[in-house]
Amino acid sequence: MKNFCRNMMTVLLLIVCAMAMAVDTTPATKAGKTGTKIETKTETKMETVRSVFILPSNPKEGRDPFFPDSDRPYEIAAAANPQAGKATSLVLKGFSGPPDHRLVIINNHTFAVGDAGNVITPSGPIHLRCVEIKTNSVIIETGGQHHELIYSNKH
Repeated sequence: MKNFCRNMMTVLLLIVCAMAMAVDTTPATKAGKTGTKIETKTETKMETVRSVFILPSNPKEGRDPFFPDSDRPYEIAAAANPQAGKATSLVLKGFSGPPDHRLVIINNHTFAVGDAGNVITPSGPIHLRCVEIKTNSVIIETGGQHHELIYSNKH
């Protein structure tokens, strides 16, 4: 019985191979003209997708999976953004939104709690993250340091 099954498998394999070799891979000809090949153009454009790696500025934003207790990623992030510590040119321009979802306007950019983004200042762009919105102030994080911006009506 084993030899019969083995022989049948061999025969089926030979039939499949023969059918694969018999397939004509030449393009079809135009109707009415024999021997003329149709030109087929298959143009596919591959879109290149670039990976984006964001360095965490503190352990809450992420950690090194191979060395979870290492402080190295946070030192690199702080060195990569030397303007991060210069929060003196940031101005809290106002508040908006309902009480349960407050928004702040910092240098003409709107942030909610947890939002992060780049803000343009005279000394260059600064990346910040909104940590907490209080009644008359906001706590932000730049370069791993927390700063409190206090609202002033003199704008």
